[in-house]
Amino acid sequence: MEKLVDFSTKVSAPDKAKAGAIAVGVFEGRRLSHAAESVDRASRGALRALLKRGDFEGKAGTVRVLFGVRGVASERVVLVGLGKESELGAKTYREAARAATLAIADTGAADALLYLPELQVQGREIAWKARQAVTAAADALYRFDEMKSKKPEARTLKRIALGLTAAGHAADAGRGVTEGRAITSGTALARDLGNLPGNICTPAYLADRARALAKEWKLGIEVLEQKDMEKLGMGSLLSVAKGSRQPPKLVVLRYEGGAKREQPIVLVGKGITFDTGGISLKPAPEMDEMKFDMSGAGSVLGTLRAVAEMKLAANVIGLVPAAENMPGGAASKPGDIVTSMSGQTIEILNTDAEGRLILCDALTYAERFRPQAVVDIATLTGACVIALGHVATGLFTNKDELAQELLDAGEEAWDRAWRMPLWDDYQEQLKSPFADMANIGGRPAGSVTAASFLARFTKAYDWAHLDIAGTAWRSGKDKGSTGRPVPMLTQFLMNRAGKE
Repeated sequence: MEKLVDFSTKVSAPDKAKAGAIAVGVFEGRRLSHAAESVDRASRGALRALLKRGDFEGKAGTVRVLFGVRGVASERVVLVGLGKESELGAKTYREAARAATLAIADTGAADALLYLPELQVQGREIAWKARQAVTAAADALYRFDEMKSKKPEARTLKRIALGLTAAGHAADAGRGVTEGRAITSGTALARDLGNLPGNICTPAYLADRARALAKEWKLGIEVLEQKDMEKLGMGSLLSVAKGSRQPPKLVVLRYEGGAKREQPIVLVGKGITFDTGGISLKPAPEMDEMKFDMSGAGSVLGTLRAVAEMKLAANVIGLVPAAENMPGGAASKPGDIVTSMSGQTIEILNTDAEGRLILCDALTYAERFRPQAVVDIATLTGACVIALGHVATGLFTNKDELAQELLDAGEEAWDRAWRMPLWDDYQEQLKSPFADMANIGGRPAGSVTAASFLARFTKAYDWAHLDIAGTAWRSGKDKGSTGRPVPMLTQFLMNRAGKE
């Protein structure tokens, strides 16, 4: 990917700001934002004249680039539509930041000021607006070209400042930018890992990237090999890797920013670096997208990077069980029974329900850290995509308070989740006549029975499961990793650190 744009804040009158471009907001009904009014006065009514002619309506997400506006120091003025002033919310605000950034990037501007944080967004304070402007702008500019022999021409846009017309909010805006930069870096790492092909991003590659991350940010790290997992009795995790030539790994990352005696929060990320379905082979169409099946692992590494860059006052452990799910002569077969690290036996009725098989042993392993809470993140079920589409992450938990924390963090980060049921009634579907449980519960409520399976291994602590099958990547012409739920997880840890 390209080097991230440098983000900062700058206090300056919009008309006097010397930059390649400035972006100011315009509401529907020819209503100028405070910054746009400043530009209009300096230009002797040029903006109002344009609006009066009907050349710009101010509809949400629309842009108009003006060159050489008289009385204005900036080379370009970008008008960005904000929709109705009374309805300016989080979604429209982020769309405005994204649209303005893309419009500026398409010009020859090397630097820009976005006069967005001083807009009144329903229920949001200045640090949030700065943080969201940074993450939305960075998301718009992200592109992955690492595997291309001929790289696209580098963008000229290298610096984006959030413009402030007064110094009163500079400290809060600066804090938001700092947090936004860290979240953006973590999200970009998760996206890079997800976008790599399965022949590059293997379990060993994930372990190597974790080692590099640990070295850069002074994290503790341990990588458990197959023989270590055999000694621990991780028969469920190991069963998934049997058909592959790629040996499995269990990565343990430690960030220690809190008090020594403070119990950690453990994040567990599913790291299936490619999922063919095994003997229960998937259909060929779109199977290439199964390189994204390690997105949970990528989000754990990305979140650890974000909290380390923030120097967050928290203790966080990241667990990444990594394997490749392939068919082969040694692969697990439907009907096989394996023994998990917990001692519970599992009848494998479908080898394509492998994510839960690697997660359950990692969740048992998490007990040794005596965690405050454990959150696992996994592209676990197609059923969750059917239930929630590509907007909300599925949230399952055995603790109401933890559910509310994660839901609130998702709203704050605009990386939202929706709580799903985890009632004991669903456990009936996992019954097996030959083992303690089956690894699937049939078609009804597939995402719920998958979470119910994991719940059998999490009775020792507060636990939540995030099913990101619908939110971890996009298909179609904009195919690629989204980096979700790094923003939600980072906000959750920020909120926990604030409480502590």
